[in-house]
Amino acid sequence: MSGRLRFRAAWVFGTVLILSYVAIANFVPEEQRARAWYLPDEGIRLGLDLRGGIHWVLGVRLEEAIHHELSFLRDRLAERLDEAGAEVGRVALEGERLVVEAPGEEALRRARELAGETGVLEVVESGKGRLVLELGASRRREVREQGMAQVLEVLRRRIDDPIKGIPDSVVTRQGADRILVQVPGGHMDRQRLRALLETTGVLEFKIVEAQAPTDELLLAQLGLEEVPEGKEIVHEVDPETGRVIAAYLVSETPAITGEYLADARVGTDAQGRWIVNFRWNPDGARIFAELTEKNIGKPLAIILDGTVRSAPVIQSRIASQGQITGRFTSEQAADLAIVLRAGSLSVPVEIEEERTVGPALGADSIRAGIRAAATGLVLVVAFSCLYYRLCGVYASLGLVCNLLMIIGVMSLARATLTLPGIAGLVLTVGMAIDGNVIIFERIREELREGRLPRAAVQTGFSKALWTILDANITTLITAIVLFEYGTGPIKGFAVTLSIGIVTSVFSALVLTRLLLAIYPGDRRVAALSI
Repeated sequence: MSGRLRFRAAWVFGTVLILSYVAIANFVPEEQRARAWYLPDEGIRLGLDLRGGIHWVLGVRLEEAIHHELSFLRDRLAERLDEAGAEVGRVALEGERLVVEAPGEEALRRARELAGETGVLEVVESGKGRLVLELGASRRREVREQGMAQVLEVLRRRIDDPIKGIPDSVVTRQGADRILVQVPGGHMDRQRLRALLETTGVLEFKIVEAQAPTDELLLAQLGLEEVPEGKEIVHEVDPETGRVIAAYLVSETPAITGEYLADARVGTDAQGRWIVNFRWNPDGARIFAELTEKNIGKPLAIILDGTVRSAPVIQSRIASQGQITGRFTSEQAADLAIVLRAGSLSVPVEIEEERTVGPALGADSIRAGIRAAATGLVLVVAFSCLYYRLCGVYASLGLVCNLLMIIGVMSLARATLTLPGIAGLVLTVGMAIDGNVIIFERIREELREGRLPRAAVQTGFSKALWTILDANITTLITAIVLFEYGTGPIKGFAVTLSIGIVTSVFSALVLTRLLLAIYPGDRRVAALSI
């Protein structure tokens, strides 16, 4: 055996052995893997359909998206009417309609013109000093679609958070106004997951104008009977008891919101308490710097979903970074950081259906998949050995190595095996032999034309190369498209199929060719066993 052939054999067999070692480790119980230093700690991941988990259906309150759009249009219309000097009594939102009331027809005519300029408002009632407007049908559909897209994106970022997220979860649309969430295994406490899904995540920063233990004491302190217009009272709540521990008077309009956040991470302060460090984007840093510079010595209320998380006193000008302190546990701080990184939900969601999927069905599916793969492997090996003799034995060795390499690569890449993925694995068993069949038939053609075995092998591989690559590349493109646009189990099938295509080409063009180069190789044999 030449030195070049030895080098080829070393790296090919070394690659196969390493991947086989990783693959076989998956069949060792997890407890034993954790105790054995020489075994990988983590094996291949299993999807919800194989190991069980939690299945949720969330209802998205898209009517809130319509309400937000109409609120924006109301403010815009009122501003435009004021700029035009139109004497309007009021511009109000009633249900899903805008109502403009004015004492004169000239003001109503101007309001009708401005509503038409928006391109999305339609007049449904006019007369008697009153103009009623509502969103057009096309704009209503557009707002609902935008609302669903935003909610999907935010929930996916929360669940698939790169730092503290849940691997292998599924977040996908179901129907017109529902979202399906599937979380495999028991990664988190169920209540924590519910809170992570249902938290709206609206973060606001407001300067505190006054504070007291209760609303009554706060109003008495200011000498008022009710909250002034443009102001509101927000509360800080004890997370354990739910009791209000402080009331703050702030402006209804936030000084800055969480939409300017660039990142949020969990940390601890000098006393070892859990905090959330946040960082602004360039625009947010500029606004926050101006806010803190003008209000040194005043408390700044950090408000999440209408509840004050903390109200630290501004000590100096702060630009790009800050922190949220409070009575956090490590889990609460981590969840808050996830919510802030993912962004706020544009509309609320509520859990409409919840059920637990047990792992028993998954275990049956795994056993059935293994039986199917083993049966297919035995039949293919028997056929190839009987039909192609020694070359069939080489192809069978390549097929076994191919299966081990697929599992090994999936384990190293932390890919997810789902029930359709098992189907892809079984399909790969049948597809993997195709490349060898093409090569062997080409070699047979060369032998029939009178070429020596060594020349026939070289020519057969050369002629079959592009045929094999063409067939597998087109299938790989399809698998990539399935992975890109599919969700959940479809992605699992695409992952298994993609890895199987690559390892099948390797086993056919590299491993089988190496075995033929070792024997018969350069030996002068009367006939090739094919």
